[in-house]
Amino acid sequence: MIILDTGEFFKMTTQHHHAEFSGELAKQLRDDFFIHTNYRDTVILSITEHDRAWIRLDQVPIWNDQQNSPYSFTDYPLLPKIAMYKKGIDEVENINPYAALLCSIHYTSFGDIRQSEQQDCKDYMKNEQQRQQQIKTKYPDLNDKVISQHYRLLRFLDELSLYVCLNEEGATKNEEHHWFVNGFDTWINGQQYAAEWRSKNEIRITPFPFKSDFDITLKTKYVPKDLREKSGINSAYHDTSYTFSTLRIVR
Repeated sequence: MIILDTGEFFKMTTQHHHAEFSGELAKQLRDDFFIHTNYRDTVILSITEHDRAWIRLDQVPIWNDQQNSPYSFTDYPLLPKIAMYKKGIDEVENINPYAALLCSIHYTSFGDIRQSEQQDCKDYMKNEQQRQQQIKTKYPDLNDKVISQHYRLLRFLDELSLYVCLNEEGATKNEEHHWFVNGFDTWINGQQYAAEWRSKNEIRITPFPFKSDFDITLKTKYVPKDLREKSGINSAYHDTSYTFSTLRIVR
């Protein structure tokens, strides 16, 4: 779950809805970003499904007493996460192996897993690296440079979607989540990208990687804190209706 504390509410966006938002962004990218346009749809599939692992975890939000907030993707307990990571990548591989390769690369890039001394994490890393090598043999026409480019697209649009989820609409640079104040971490074609809110429903991206300006809708929930205190986070989340926020992405 992606959590933003807005004061009276917790803005709660499931990882899969965030990933679907990333996939809609991907559909708007210029074709040259994909290098091999015959892999365009597969890369978009990977971006859309990259957080499939979280579907079951997000069905039952749980409370983090230490943070006085719902558990988010940044502080959720590690071992349940890696069990679901494997399951999610398995499910994507059943749909398309190359899409699963990109997801696997993504889910072995996280520092908390790579640096862990827990045996389950070491086994997970070893198994995913083996999966990656096996899948690569199925795509001899794709070299590491192309795969890296496709993975960078996933990471970049993951960051852009997180930018929307982790900021209040219309946030100034001083109010933005600290991850994004100096632009996105993922560079594409030697360029760093940045976003800024021009208004509550308009975001400017520079430089502009998309075909043209476009509208896009985020599905999320604003869970009242008083409802959470009354009935607990799981009931409060499920008793709250979705909010559909339409934003315009502009150059």
